[in-house]
Amino acid sequence: MEVRGLLVLFALLSVTAVVPVLFSRNKNGGPADVVVAAPPLNASSVTVISWKPRIFLFKGFLSYDECDHLVKLGKEKLKRSMVADNESGKSVMSEVRTSSGMFLDKQQDPVVSAIEERIAALSLLPEENAENIQILRYELGQRYDPHFDYFHDKINQLQGGHRYATVLMYLSTVKKGGETVFPDAEGWESQLKDDSFFRLCKKGLGSKISEG
Repeated sequence: MEVRGLLVLFALLSVTAVVPVLFSRNKNGGPADVVVAAPPLNASSVTVISWKPRIFLFKGFLSYDECDHLVKLGKEKLKRSMVADNESGKSVMSEVRTSSGMFLDKQQDPVVSAIEERIAALSLLPEENAENIQILRYELGQRYDPHFDYFHDKINQLQGGHRYATVLMYLSTVKKGGETVFPDAEGWESQLKDDSFFRLCKKGLGSKISEG
C-alpha cells in the first residue's frame, strides 16, 4: 500500500429507504454516540468486477458515520497482523503481511450488530457462521502479498471450516494505492491501471478503493 488506509474484513434493492439512526454507548459515561447508518443498497450501487471468481463492488455499504465508528473502536487496539502457520495453525508473524489489526467482539454494540446483520443479508449466509469483524490498517508501503483466503492446516479447518465468502469494507479513501487485487481473475490483462495503483497490484483484477 502506498498510502495510509483503513480496511475492514468481515441487500435490499430499493429506490427509497428509511435510514436508521443507531446509538452507541459512550465508554466515558457521557451521552450515547449517534451514528447514522447507511441506507439499503439499490441496483445502482452494485458493480460486477468479475464472475470468475465472483467479485462484486457495493458502493455505500457503510455510512461515513459507521466508518468513523469502526475506526474509533479499532485504532487504540491495533497490533501487528499475523498469519496462520500452514502446519500448526498457530498465529505467527510473517513478512508477507505487514499491516496492523484487531478483532471486534460479536455484537459489540448496536452499530457493529447492525453491520453484522447487513453482511449476513448481503452474503446470504447465517450471521452465526461469520467470523468476528477484523479492523486492519495499512500504512505507507505496507502490504499483504497474494494469498488464498482459506486454511491449509487441519486445526483451523476443524474449528470453523473454510470461508465461503470474504466481505471487505473500506474505512477511508486514499489517492494512491490501497487496492485489493485478484491475480488469477479472468480478464485482468485487459484492465487498464494508471500510476495511482500500488506497484504490487499491477497484475490482477481490482478497483480503486472508496470509503464506505
